[in-house]
Amino acid sequence: MRLENQVALVTGGGTGIGRAVVERFINEGATVGVMVKEQTHADDLTTTFGDKVVVSVGDVRKFEDNQRAVDSVVSTYGKLDCFVANAGIWDYMGSLQEQDATTIENSYAELFDINVKGYVLGAKAALPALKKSRGSMIFTASSSSYFTGGGGFLYVATKHAVQGLIKALAWELAPEIRVNGVAPGGTLTNLSGPASTGMDTVHMLDAPGIEELIAGITPLGIPAQPEDHAGIFVLLASREDGRYMTGTTILSDGGIGVGKRPEE
Repeated sequence: MRLENQVALVTGGGTGIGRAVVERFINEGATVGVMVKEQTHADDLTTTFGDKVVVSVGDVRKFEDNQRAVDSVVSTYGKLDCFVANAGIWDYMGSLQEQDATTIENSYAELFDINVKGYVLGAKAALPALKKSRGSMIFTASSSSYFTGGGGFLYVATKHAVQGLIKALAWELAPEIRVNGVAPGGTLTNLSGPASTGMDTVHMLDAPGIEELIAGITPLGIPAQPEDHAGIFVLLASREDGRYMTGTTILSDGGIGVGKRPEE
């Protein structure tokens, strides 16, 4: 098992890609702390994985909640080897031209606070424990960290910011801590939108025709499932297989980056 005796912390690990990472890490021998925003997700994780997880309920936008999650992991398992910043929201293809200024202001604050500040605060909270263990950080980026088409202008901007954060922290924290990213393409998850626009109870999976939409823009012709990306997180977390990787973001996008051939 590639992560035997390792301890990780995953934010946004109650559903979607985060949940798939939690399950795969456990199957690879790790014990996992999980930070979620809803008690129902915490209860489900505890029921499913038992003493293989310790779960904290909190808001990634608050440093004290991130710190509490880290403290819970370290006090339970004695250390922290890998921090996975994964919690995020989508903007449902929000348009600069079609949205009014107030909506843009509110959406900007919420998207950047969760998708970027949440990663920064989590990294800050995990830093002392990771220095002690000479561990690693992994950030969930996106194909939208490289290309347009996977979200509106604000979501794309947040994911480009994540790419910059990965590079900046890899430079700053070497050689003690490796910092890398995973950039999934179109994936079927229950990713929600900003509460400020009333989209926090709307989920990507509920969008009509979402499977066909993703398949239509993806050269491999299928949407991804969350578990399709989980092995890449394992690779980057592994002290053996990922030991010479930092500042790297691995695309897992079904070929979106190379583009589709014209139809004959």
